[in-house]
Amino acid sequence: MKRKRDMEIESTEIRSAIQELSMLQLLKVQPEEAEAEDDHHNITTIPTLPFLSISTLVLQVLDKIGPTMAVLRQDIYQNIQRLEKIHDSDPSLYSNMVEILKKEVNEGKERKGPSCTKAVLWLTRSLDFSLALLQLLVEDIERNMEQAVQESYTNTLKPWHGWISSAAFKVIFFFSSLFFQHYS
Repeated sequence: MKRKRDMEIESTEIRSAIQELSMLQLLKVQPEEAEAEDDHHNITTIPTLPFLSISTLVLQVLDKIGPTMAVLRQDIYQNIQRLEKIHDSDPSLYSNMVEILKKEVNEGKERKGPSCTKAVLWLTRSLDFSLALLQLLVEDIERNMEQAVQESYTNTLKPWHGWISSAAFKVIFFFSSLFFQHYS
């Protein structure tokens, strides 16, 4: 009886998280008219603080899944910190993600080291992974967590990971499966 109630509570929390993560689509502002000197004619801006807020929700979702998501959680947290730091340096200038990305492109830093451009890219991919995972769990609350994580990874993050990252995921996933078996 208690397990069924716990599953209902988890289902409600998962549905709530999906709704909040889906809000990212609502954050997109209509394309702006580009200035004459700008090469881009349709720029979609995403407000920085709401994007970071939604990204932070992913951390809470991963915390609910458990310690098996610690590596992904740490990566997301570092990316959020990187973007918060630049936003906080000039909140009015960096109120949207486009300005942050433009700054790095103009400085030629978008592909070098731990850039904000990479942070945005990987945060977006992490949001895709989290949303895919939550949708699988809502579709079937009885679904095996291991299978849901594996399927979500395969469909969202794996295409972007090189062989080293994929191998690391396999090792982490192996230990995760032991955790899931022990606590299921």
